[in-house]
Amino acid sequence: MNWIDLATFAAALFVAAIAPGPGIAAIVGRVLVRGRKGAAALCCGMMLGDAIWLSLAVFGLAFIANTFASVFLVVRYAGALYLLYLGWKMWTAPVGVTSLPTPAAERPGRLFLGGIAVTLGNPKSIVFYLALMPNLFDLKRITPLAYTELILIIFVVLSLVFGGYVLLAHWARGLFASPKAISRLNRSVGAIMAGAAAMIATR
Repeated sequence: MNWIDLATFAAALFVAAIAPGPGIAAIVGRVLVRGRKGAAALCCGMMLGDAIWLSLAVFGLAFIANTFASVFLVVRYAGALYLLYLGWKMWTAPVGVTSLPTPAAERPGRLFLGGIAVTLGNPKSIVFYLALMPNLFDLKRITPLAYTELILIIFVVLSLVFGGYVLLAHWARGLFASPKAISRLNRSVGAIMAGAAAMIATR
């Protein structure tokens, strides 16, 4: 695949990834309330979810989607439930006297699987790979090398985008010092996460 096609894909993916959606809400919301610990596992799961969508697009998306429609429906609702769970945890997070709540221990594997579920059920990701990919490339002519290049682009671009959001959210987290501000932050983020869950479940 020539560099123009790869650059086009990278640019399109960057624009799609940087636009706020359920996935970004999950990353920012979690970092604001819980800190950066565990964010890497969540982001890696989300990136793998994108790689899965790309793979489905390349290896016969229409056939797979039609054959396993019920599976995709279950995954979509699983992603919505995971975001709703995160929203509830943030809404009910305890408020410290002088500092933000200490992040509770979470298993990286659970965060990783949650990230996959969020991406597989994310309407933005679905639209990008189902609608835009066939217009960007002739999917029937993608070679193993081209497929590998596209996968690498996904991980590089999304690492930059997700990493940027993690750093910004971590910086913003330091601005909240009073218990009242922390309580408002927790509930605001919880409401945003619930809204993102509703977006996934209803589209």
